[in-house]
Amino acid sequence: MLGGFLFGLFRVFELVTLIPTIGMLAYFVNGYVNANQLTPNYILVLFIVTTLAGAWALATLFRMDSVRRNAPFVAFIDLCFVGALIAGVYFLRDITQYNCVNLIGSITSSGQFGAGSSSGSAYITWPNINFNGPDGNFDKTCAMLKASFAFGIMNCMFFAVTTLLASLIHRKERAVVVEKTYSRRGSHSSRRGHSSHHRRSSSRDSRRNYYV
Repeated sequence: MLGGFLFGLFRVFELVTLIPTIGMLAYFVNGYVNANQLTPNYILVLFIVTTLAGAWALATLFRMDSVRRNAPFVAFIDLCFVGALIAGVYFLRDITQYNCVNLIGSITSSGQFGAGSSSGSAYITWPNINFNGPDGNFDKTCAMLKASFAFGIMNCMFFAVTTLLASLIHRKERAVVVEKTYSRRGSHSSRRGHSSHHRRSSSRDSRRNYYV
């Protein structure tokens, strides 16, 4: 009972963090498509993975009975998503080298998708969507990419937890099935013993009546 509740709770956490990530990355994918350009791998990989993970989390959240019956399969798929999310986060790792508050000297942008410059080993391209906040020039798109990166790391941990919880649910359900099997066998054996004892006593009584 507790394992199922925790599994559902972490599924809610996954959806809460996956939905904003899908929305932010869909914005970038749509921008590159409208600009007739290929979406970079550091956006496309994480977008595909989070979309599939969101659909899987939503499906398993509302089908807990199926999760209990197929817990090993659910644990395996969750483990696969852990690896896929790690890959998506790895592709987007270069965003951590940028300061979204002040990008002067570290990146240039022409205001269109696909225009940018490299800084060190990183090469991130995005449109220039800036606005003057309380701390000066703040790049909104850089912040969106960093948020997607952070949510991706969080979902790596969430799916790892649900993998363990699905394994625990499987063990518990298996123990319950074994216990029911043994209880049924015990009841059948007791019934057989009682019936055989009744037959023996009746046969003895009939023999006594015959000799009399």
